[in-house]
Amino acid sequence: MEESTRGASAPADAGRPLVRTRLDGAVAVVMLDSPANRNALSLPVVTGLIDAMTTAAEDNEVRVVVLVSEGEVFCAGADFTELTEPGDHDPAVCAEALLTLLRTMVELPKPIVTRVHGEAVAAGLALIGASDLVISERSATYGFTETRIGLAPALASLTTLPRIAPRAAARAYLTGVTIDAGIAEEIGLVSQVVDDEMLDAAVDFAVASLLAGSPGALAATKEMLTRPIRAQLIEHGPEMVKSWARLSLSAEANEGIAALLENRLPHWAVPE
Repeated sequence: MEESTRGASAPADAGRPLVRTRLDGAVAVVMLDSPANRNALSLPVVTGLIDAMTTAAEDNEVRVVVLVSEGEVFCAGADFTELTEPGDHDPAVCAEALLTLLRTMVELPKPIVTRVHGEAVAAGLALIGASDLVISERSATYGFTETRIGLAPALASLTTLPRIAPRAAARAYLTGVTIDAGIAEEIGLVSQVVDDEMLDAAVDFAVASLLAGSPGALAATKEMLTRPIRAQLIEHGPEMVKSWARLSLSAEANEGIAALLENRLPHWAVPE
């Protein structure tokens, strides 16, 4: 395998880039590599992912993109430390960057296979919704946890709402309950669930199956399949960016984010 830093423009964390790209023949393996931060979607990480996906789209040798993550968590959602630490962290800028990433993924004319292990929540589910095939280990868990910190799943809804049943979406979005992998597959959030030890083999099989298809046919098929999501991103994306930015500056969200970072219940939550 050829190691490459193409598309890894995110600044280094302890001397390492936050997003890495490895070329394996016709496959670009894009890795979220910020395990100390639970692979949260900080602005540098999102920018790195945009660069990686754009580079893969422009490389004629790349036929399939595989999105993976380092560490025990696939993605912990947005990086709320950016909103609480001193400095100029405009939530609208972060939300706009994530919207750009989602459009880049959905419009990329090559299939994206996402390998999920551990936990995937909130904005991390937006990446899953923007992927074409999602292979999950059985022990993985999912959750639209935004309402529990004073937010709404505004951006995540753009790529997941067209994929999952309306009643399942209502339960998941409103309650923020943990969704196990089996339920995630049942409602259409992920494509396939396999035993943990079979995850890599299942991803390899999916990639091999895609490589058996012609590039033009795969691009046309992806364009057909993603039409509803692309429409959501274009028609409702700007509105959802404003909604997320507005809510993130509210008093309820300030308390919710503080409670999350302090590992306690928000003051507005009613204890069980």
